[in-house]
Amino acid sequence: MTTDRIWSYAPTSGYAEGLLLTGFTVAAADGTIGHVDRQVDESGMRHLIVDTGVWVFGRSVLIPVGLVSSVDAEAQEITVACTEEEIKAAPRFKTDRETLDPEYLAGVGHYYRSLPPRQTTAT
Repeated sequence: MTTDRIWSYAPTSGYAEGLLLTGFTVAAADGTIGHVDRQVDESGMRHLIVDTGVWVFGRSVLIPVGLVSSVDAEAQEITVACTEEEIKAAPRFKTDRETLDPEYLAGVGHYYRSLPPRQTTAT
């Protein structure tokens, strides 16, 4: 199975192989969106299931790990390269079965690859 970058951590993300991200806070470019409920490292399509709490009416979202721009293990925080609205508009995650559904995952990958690239700005 071939994969593309959307399903792999960027070498510059700060992710170390084997690091457990469950419970880490997830921040979008414009605010915190929730915390990692589960991480899926098998199947060649690595992704995070993020519990958004009340932010998106208690639903979870699936985020490919290629969107992870930084992992701060000490602070237990992950930053992703998209906005809250872009995450809200992503294909809806309903059940754990979708984490193994190639058609659903292909749709998620297509959606996130179609977003404009984010520029990192120094503050």
